[in-house]
Amino acid sequence: MKLVNPEDVRPPAVANMFYPGEPRVLEKNVQELLETSEPPAVSGHIVGLVCPHAGYMYSGRVAAYAYKLVAGRHYPVVAIISPSHREYFPGVSVFDGRGYLTPLGLVPVAADLAEKLIEQDDRIFSSWAGHTEEHALEVQLPFLQKVLTDFKIIPIVMGDQDAETCRMLGNVLATVLEGHSALIVASSDLSHYYPYDQAVRIDQGTERYVAQFDETGLMEALETRRSEACGGGPMVAAMIASKKLGAQESRILLYQNSGDVTGDHSRVVGYLSAAFVGLN
Repeated sequence: MKLVNPEDVRPPAVANMFYPGEPRVLEKNVQELLETSEPPAVSGHIVGLVCPHAGYMYSGRVAAYAYKLVAGRHYPVVAIISPSHREYFPGVSVFDGRGYLTPLGLVPVAADLAEKLIEQDDRIFSSWAGHTEEHALEVQLPFLQKVLTDFKIIPIVMGDQDAETCRMLGNVLATVLEGHSALIVASSDLSHYYPYDQAVRIDQGTERYVAQFDETGLMEALETRRSEACGGGPMVAAMIASKKLGAQESRILLYQNSGDVTGDHSRVVGYLSAAFVGLN
């Protein structure tokens, strides 16, 4: 696995595919998605988010419901937890180079916290593995660039999404972020390629676990295939970390699937946004 050097910059991999590559077009696209979203009011401190990661034309509206809630809030650090779609590797890969580049500019890495996270467990390591071509982390960045200022990221890609790895990552991430005003973003889509009605039934089960803030039930449902989510591990890890950092409840913001956008109900992909909130 390719090692990360301190000055390494991860270039855009899916611009002009998952979102517009021209800066002005991208900025307008994200701004319009945010302006037309109407998330429910959420009182309290938002510790974590669940956001989808498909192309913006499919899941951008669902993602915008989450990101609009944190617009203008103060989060110097954002930890983004992504699944790995294109590359298999054991453990958890952290990119601790200079930053991720998008058409809207460089998003710097919180290198000190990334390195601290790597030091917590042998299963977490510095690597380009899972970062080179992965879209699930990258597509979150233009939204963050529009709603936040002066923030750095901890880019995390999970090669393993088993229960032990999820628990480990959630616990050590909370340890690293303790005392920081941080936001955790779990990047996940839900079920893939079922007929519309079947997809909705499967996704409703997943949504219930998220709404109940029940990471144990969600993990068990994922392991027994009663729930499906390509970023199920990131959701579980984010729920664990968010609870440890003071979140007390979960709020569902919006569910849709690709059929709601395209009108094709034959084979759809599910999308969910949610917020993990501290009430104190």
